[in-house]
Amino acid sequence: MHIVNSARQYYRQFKKTPNKWGELLSYATDPRKLTVPAFLFLLLEVVLNTYVIETVPYTEIDWKAYMQEVEGDTGPLVYPAGFVYIFMALYYVTLRGTYIKLAQYIYSVFYYVLLVLVFDIYRRAKKVPPYVLILVFLTSYRIHSIFVLRLFNDPVAVILLYGAIVAFLNDKWYLGSVLYSLAVSVKMNILLYAPALLAAYITNLGWINTIYHLFICANIQLVLGLPFLITNPIAYIKGAFNLGRIFEFKWTVNWRFLSEDFFVNPYFHITLLALHIITLIYFAPKWIKYLTSYKKLMTIQKDLKPQFNRKTRVDMSVASTLFILPMFTANFLGILFSRSLHYQFYVWYYHTLPYLLWTCDFKTHTRLVILGLIELCWNTYPSTIYSSLCLHICHFIILYGLDKYMTKSLEHHKSN
Repeated sequence: MHIVNSARQYYRQFKKTPNKWGELLSYATDPRKLTVPAFLFLLLEVVLNTYVIETVPYTEIDWKAYMQEVEGDTGPLVYPAGFVYIFMALYYVTLRGTYIKLAQYIYSVFYYVLLVLVFDIYRRAKKVPPYVLILVFLTSYRIHSIFVLRLFNDPVAVILLYGAIVAFLNDKWYLGSVLYSLAVSVKMNILLYAPALLAAYITNLGWINTIYHLFICANIQLVLGLPFLITNPIAYIKGAFNLGRIFEFKWTVNWRFLSEDFFVNPYFHITLLALHIITLIYFAPKWIKYLTSYKKLMTIQKDLKPQFNRKTRVDMSVASTLFILPMFTANFLGILFSRSLHYQFYVWYYHTLPYLLWTCDFKTHTRLVILGLIELCWNTYPSTIYSSLCLHICHFIILYGLDKYMTKSLEHHKSN
């Protein structure tokens, strides 16, 4: 309904505008006018995904393993319990996992839901031009493949995560906590957002309410995992939340330039973990300042809201950025120091990349080149020494840009 009303409003404005070509162009370049381009893009995605499903052969990788795990044929769970319930539903809907094409269409719906949530986040932030989002999201072969040609479980977890972020931005903290915990219950990588979310809890809700929300998140994990915890608690926790899992070198996207012996060396893993923790500690004070400012702006908005009528619109894009940036940065840091990135992990951060790059103080062509290079790295199969090195270079350029921007913005805020 919001999209339809926005479209009507934009059409009335367009009829009154003398420079109609300039007005049309603004729908591609003005981040404040994302709603209509996003709606048209979703329609295009329906056509594109239908074409892909009907013409491009499906590739079996993990779907059968998911179905076997639901059936209990693979021993102890290797994913948290939420995964079992969601994929059990898919198991029965797709005739015990055999109706692949139906599963593909269900995953296409998952993709539309994800895009709606992502576009809602970008709409609030008003940071990235619509043409960039449409160009980037439309042209990623790897992302479309992850959804409708490979049927991985990663997209399900990411959808719930973006739903949680939208809930938090709507000041629905309880719903956000539930969705976040459900996302973790599908795949553990969602915990990469946890450091920033913890900072958001503390700065916005206080310590007592933070403990309460952590209790909600923990209880959801407990309730979902209860059947498995009762049967074999050690096997469930060790399999579903295995932090020491060894990844196969042949699938790595980011560490191909290392030898396999070095790649599996425990000291290498410990070093990456240490670097991750050090970087989190470095960024944490910046996030706390951002999220404290977010709390102040949201309080001001609540105080002033009774003074506005229903038609009055208050631009809260600055406040949204103060919440979104720490969350996306925390996830990005986890990916930067990941022990291994497999091809399906691209969806963990792909839709956040335009936001991160348009936060950095780079020129537009530099941002687009970095996005293009990252896409090229993820589409290079098997990965090579050069594709892995290129991916790390792009990541560290983004890290530098984020640090520079956040430091500069906080200094500017302090001087004012």
